[in-house]
Amino acid sequence: MRVVIQRVKSASVSIQGNVKCQIKVGLLIFLGIQKDDTDNDVIWLCNKISLLRIFSDDYGKMNLSVKDVNGDIMVVSQFTLHAKTKKGNRPSYVEAAPTEKANYFYKMFKLELTNILEKKVFSGKFGADMQIKLVNDGPVTIIIDTKNKQ
Repeated sequence: MRVVIQRVKSASVSIQGNVKCQIKVGLLIFLGIQKDDTDNDVIWLCNKISLLRIFSDDYGKMNLSVKDVNGDIMVVSQFTLHAKTKKGNRPSYVEAAPTEKANYFYKMFKLELTNILEKKVFSGKFGADMQIKLVNDGPVTIIIDTKNKQ
């Protein structure tokens, strides 16, 4: 499981020109699910994200988590995070999970974060063609891969 996390001042997801959801201060999480991901990957990653101290405290130091600042979270599925580009110019997505498995873990990921943060987690629509607008704060962009827990 791989995520690209953006600390944002605001973000929104539109589908076919209609805004599906929007958030204020918080995290926009692009989530890519790999074919060999497990429930343990979801649990580990959600706990990691909920405790990640990437928001500024009163002294301007990144010392607070999304929970500490009561920030919002928006999750967008993105299988392209598992693109392999070693050969040729067309990315290969053989490492991405099949649709049914990916959708299962996408739902589980949102539910796990909802339970940990005790608040609604907003999301795009799995498999949809989405347009994302965001105001990156910092910018702060973090990449986490459950296959590389260093």
